[in-house]
Amino acid sequence: MKYTSEEIAVMARGGKILADVKKTLAGMVKIGVSAQELEEKAVAMIAEAGAEPSFMKVPKYHWATCINVNAGIVHGIPTEELVFREGDLVSIDLGVYYQGFHTDSSLSVAINPTPEMAKFLEVGQLAMKKALAQAVAGNRVWDISQTIGETVKMAGYSPVRALVGHGVGRELHEEPMIPCLAIGDRDKSLLLENGMSLAIEVMYTAGKPDLVQAFDGWTITTRDGKISGLFEETVVVGGGKPRVLTTY
Repeated sequence: MKYTSEEIAVMARGGKILADVKKTLAGMVKIGVSAQELEEKAVAMIAEAGAEPSFMKVPKYHWATCINVNAGIVHGIPTEELVFREGDLVSIDLGVYYQGFHTDSSLSVAINPTPEMAKFLEVGQLAMKKALAQAVAGNRVWDISQTIGETVKMAGYSPVRALVGHGVGRELHEEPMIPCLAIGDRDKSLLLENGMSLAIEVMYTAGKPDLVQAFDGWTITTRDGKISGLFEETVVVGGGKPRVLTTY
């Protein structure tokens, strides 16, 4: 969906709130800290900023964040029992609803990572940077997807097929769907126009791309137990360059 400059200005304020919360939560990822502690901090910061947690508006989901560790990629419930340990790769996903508009963002961080894990995260960050650069008028959704998939696969990892990025704005999940790899013909993919708001997601694994859902009904993990990564930013399509709303 396309948004006006006034609507985008509101979304940008919400994105700034989200970026501040995301930065704080990333800094809290340490040995002995629980996912519930991140959740409580997110709820408090979002409320203090005069906003609401987007994820609490998702039917039957009662938390502001999704916290995943290692093989977990998305939708992890932030429980007290999930306590971070040495070498963990932790993915944090959250959204902010501010004055009628959603923004959505994620990142993965690691506690004292091995060189291999550090490389894995660097590839995800690079894929995110390159994908955001494709969010300009005249390009197509295919260009974003192709950039993510190519960057991830060239490093020896697997882009996730079963999950996608999406439009974001008045609704948390809007059209278009944005796969993590190129699918179909480029010319049949949606043409990007000024004012479109997208939540671009880089979701990838160190092993095979196959995923399974846990018994809690929410958490999605890699089938082979290999680590997964998640990076996401809300970006508005521009003419000369994109406007990223959720970076810190």
